[in-house]
Amino acid sequence: MSSVLAPRDYRWPAEGPNRAPYWVFEDPSIYAREQQQVFRGRNWHFVGLEAEVPEPGSFKCTQIGDTPVIVARDEGGAINVLVNRCAHRGNLVCMDTHGKTSEFYCVYHAWIYNLKGDLTAAAFRRGIRGEGGLPADFRLEDHGLQRLACTSFCGLVFASFAHDLPPIEEWLGEVGDGIRRVLKRPLKILGYDTQRFSANWKNYHENPRDSLHANILHTFYATFGLSRQGQDSALVIDRSGLHQYFYTKVGTDKPSSEYKETASTLRSNNENFKLEDPSILKWVDEFGDGINIQILSLYPTFVLHQISNSIAVRQLVPTGPGSTDLNWIYLGFADDTPEMTDLRLFQTNLAGSAGLVSMEDTAVCQMVRRGTAGSADETSFIEMGGKDLTSGGSTKLSEKGLRNFWHAYRTQMGL
Repeated sequence: MSSVLAPRDYRWPAEGPNRAPYWVFEDPSIYAREQQQVFRGRNWHFVGLEAEVPEPGSFKCTQIGDTPVIVARDEGGAINVLVNRCAHRGNLVCMDTHGKTSEFYCVYHAWIYNLKGDLTAAAFRRGIRGEGGLPADFRLEDHGLQRLACTSFCGLVFASFAHDLPPIEEWLGEVGDGIRRVLKRPLKILGYDTQRFSANWKNYHENPRDSLHANILHTFYATFGLSRQGQDSALVIDRSGLHQYFYTKVGTDKPSSEYKETASTLRSNNENFKLEDPSILKWVDEFGDGINIQILSLYPTFVLHQISNSIAVRQLVPTGPGSTDLNWIYLGFADDTPEMTDLRLFQTNLAGSAGLVSMEDTAVCQMVRRGTAGSADETSFIEMGGKDLTSGGSTKLSEKGLRNFWHAYRTQMGL
């Protein structure tokens, strides 16, 4: 293995997945290794929504790790995911984030590709007056854009550099039920938001998998009763340990001495906080199961949330060991009433880069990065609910999901 990819002399702590070494967040060789093992490895990656490419010629540009990709719907209606890199000299062939086109054109040397990624033309390939040009054995069909494996699930589009992965339903396992529960009707895009924060992508991936912090860090949740540990809730992890979701049912608070003991110490329980306009707390039980909050995470970089009637997906795009882009896509359903659309848009103020609930998430990730700086030999402590991959049951008062994430990551990285 090359020295660029090897994590120097680092060794994972003997305790296993109930520890995360801080060097895994900051070492450039680890970041480089992730690009090969995780992002170009054997994983399905979220790249967009079918609703973002609604008709032939529609496209969207995004990334899988460091690699730029295009999601495009071709003339036959099929969705293709193509590496956004000309086969000639590596230039981008598409520079817009969204749009509609009949072809992808490399501005550097005019190599042209169709919506399936096939090369259809290369400027001056026959030369001029018998001079120059490409070799006689050059064939257009041998030089298309790299095409990734592609699949869809409940309107979500996934892609992979591996072409022999299990079907997406099998890969998702039990957590697929959490997606089916929310994305059960044709989707409508309500808006986009992107924020860049100064922390490693894994700092953030830990966050929505951490069902413990929600009622401690997020003052809004506990103060206004949207989510509390004393309410009915559960944590679901698929058998592979790659994916999870947890949920809470508002209004099901059950008093207990243990909850009161901790609640009395939490800064998040501040009865002095009031809302001038409490209408943002309105919630319509549109799925009929009493669940007002569900946070779902797919390995390695995808989140789907339902917070009251706000629905959104989040995509992590690493931009270096200490920098990450978080892309938000806010969603509704195609058959929503105007009143429901207004409610969803209003409740985007709960979640997003400046959301009343979620603004603390990226802030605390940056705080963790500052707190662990220069501490590469130290580790986190992940033993809430137990020390192994199965202990912790289905309670939200557990770090079982984090232990399973670190086990999957360590395995894929060969650490």
